[in-house]
Amino acid sequence: MGEIRFGVDDLAQLRFAVSPLWETVAALRASTDPGRHTLHLPWIKQALTVGRERTDLLPHLPELEALAPPPRCPLAEFEEELAALPGPPERAEALTAWWRAGVRPYWPRIRAVLEADLAYRTRQLAEDGIQEVFTHLHPSLRWADDRLTAAGLGAGGLTLDGGGITLAPSAFTARCVLLPGRYGVAPCLVYPVRAVGTLWERNAEPGDGLARLLGRSRAGLLGRTSTPTTTTGLALQTGLSAGAVSQHLAVLRDAGLVTSHRYRREVYYRASELGRALLGRAS
Repeated sequence: MGEIRFGVDDLAQLRFAVSPLWETVAALRASTDPGRHTLHLPWIKQALTVGRERTDLLPHLPELEALAPPPRCPLAEFEEELAALPGPPERAEALTAWWRAGVRPYWPRIRAVLEADLAYRTRQLAEDGIQEVFTHLHPSLRWADDRLTAAGLGAGGLTLDGGGITLAPSAFTARCVLLPGRYGVAPCLVYPVRAVGTLWERNAEPGDGLARLLGRSRAGLLGRTSTPTTTTGLALQTGLSAGAVSQHLAVLRDAGLVTSHRYRREVYYRASELGRALLGRAS
């Protein structure tokens, strides 16, 4: 049984992050065991065709998992995180090739699910407090007094030093993983993302009636806001420019069909109750 012991300052330094580097390494692990990751089979079938980029990395997978640096912020870029990964240059080159071939083409879809999780957790933190956040990250986690315990965290314990901890959702892990702090960066607890089953679903196109009512672009955007997402995410999913997406979202928000909230530098949009009801009737 492993445990993480918190002080008052550590709770005040709680952060959330998204790590494209960790997702790249975790995706490599998932691709080696399709039987355990059946939800990802639509992606794995394509990832297995990547070839050399993937097979060159497989012998080094345990080392990559052990050395992956903890993420710093929700908006980190792959190249930024890769620069902090120790190891020979050829290892970084192979990992970059795998990222570009196996993960980056799907990153907008993956990131949208991760960002939706962050929006949910931060809202839960504001409404219910830190204990509810911890106990709902994964069924194995238990919060009591000043510590978080779980069998999957490994033997022994980690006492935080006042620098806090980062929580990072992952689409490619089914358990919690503790990344130790290093290089002046706080430790990170990686946990399975919510609603991972929706990751590879094909979004149904809006019905003709809804498209005639709202316009096909606005109807399509409304259909993609069942989970919180950003203007940038919607632009990547639809091929529309960010400016066009922003204008359409403003109209949908003024009509009461979507709501918005800000998290740091990003604004997240989600279908309102009226918008979801309209989508339900259209489907």
